[in-house]
Parts: sequence; C-alpha cells; structure tokens
Amino acid sequence: MTDELPDWWQPLLSAVAGARREDFTRIPVPAEGGRASAVLILLGESTDGPDVLLLQRAAELRNHAGQPAFPGGAADPGDADATDTALREATEEVGLRRETVRVLTELPSLWIPVSRFLVTPVLAWWRSPHPVAPMQPAEVAGVARVPVAELVDPANRLWVRHPSGYVGPAFRVRSMLVWGFTAGILTVLLDLAGWARPWEDAPRVELPVAGDRPVP
Repeated sequence: MTDELPDWWQPLLSAVAGARREDFTRIPVPAEGGRASAVLILLGESTDGPDVLLLQRAAELRNHAGQPAFPGGAADPGDADATDTALREATEEVGLRRETVRVLTELPSLWIPVSRFLVTPVLAWWRSPHPVAPMQPAEVAGVARVPVAELVDPANRLWVRHPSGYVGPAFRVRSMLVWGFTAGILTVLLDLAGWARPWEDAPRVELPVAGDRPVP
C-alpha cells in the first residue's frame, strides 16, 4: 500500500481546488437546504490507466432504479462528516475497505431536486484496490471499475433527453448507460483533469423508459 499519487492526479487536484458549485450545476441550493448525503468518487489505477468505481442500482428500487452511480447515500446520525458518509456507504454497498482509500478532497455540495438531497462528492485515491461486489443485492445489482480511457472515447459518449425535456451528457460503457447526476459530475471532472476529448457532436437519444422509470 502506498500514499504516493500517480502523476495524473496533480492536474485534477489543482483544478478542483478552485472549483465552485456553479462549475458542476446551474441548480442553486434552496434556502431550506436538503437531506445531507455524499457520494464517493474513487479513482484507482490499473494496466489501462486511471479508472473510476461505479455501481448499478437494483431495478426494484423506488428511486434511481437501475441507474449507474457512484457509491453513496444519505447521511446517518452517527456519521462524522460527508467523507464518513461516503466511505460508510461504499463499505455497505460494495465491500470497500476504508484502509485502502486515501480521501483527497470534498467537492462543493450539489442539490438534487428530484430526491431533495444535498450531495457532497468526495474525491479519493484507491491506493490499494481489492475485489468488490454487491453487498446488498436488493439495492446494488453490479459494480465495475470503468477506465477513464473508455469514458473519454467519443464512441462511448452521447446526449440523452429525459421525458421531462432535460438534455444532458451520458456515457455508454460496460453495458451501462450512465446519465443524470453521475454523468454530469464525470463530464466536469474529465474536463478539469484535461482528459476529455471532443465529443459535442455525439448522438442525441431519447432516454429509454418503462412506464414512468428510465431503463438502464
């Protein structure tokens, strides 16, 4: 296990040091706030270069059913802070061992109107990766380390239009359609790190839905 960061980390850390909420979203935080929550943006390194840990929500969930996401969730009363929430949730969801992670910074908290969560993204280095898997099958259907090289490949990028009319960035990787909040955060981070490749002319597709729910 080592605390030494790969060279690719420094440009990203320098960029996020000055990041503002407005860099990630145009949605303001309401005066009354919302339910505190956190997600873990866990970057590791393999033979394919840097990668990020994503999970896929179970299809039976009431909220965000079947949707790819970062590990994370609502804060518990016993959590010390957003970092503690993110690490606890990742441990519960995919079996992440805390001692293998070095948390580097917390990003600005972001408001998600549909769930009324105030989400703090926690950026961390997976200094000693280990196998992970769904720990709660009723909530998590799968988990994958997705290489950044796949995320920035223009062939894997697209725009999706939600039935509400919202149009946002998306990725099609590892049999997952990554859209919404997670895709938005990834898009900004890839840009800030200098990893992004031109993709603005990517196809625009309708978000598949079954009844009133998006289809993963």
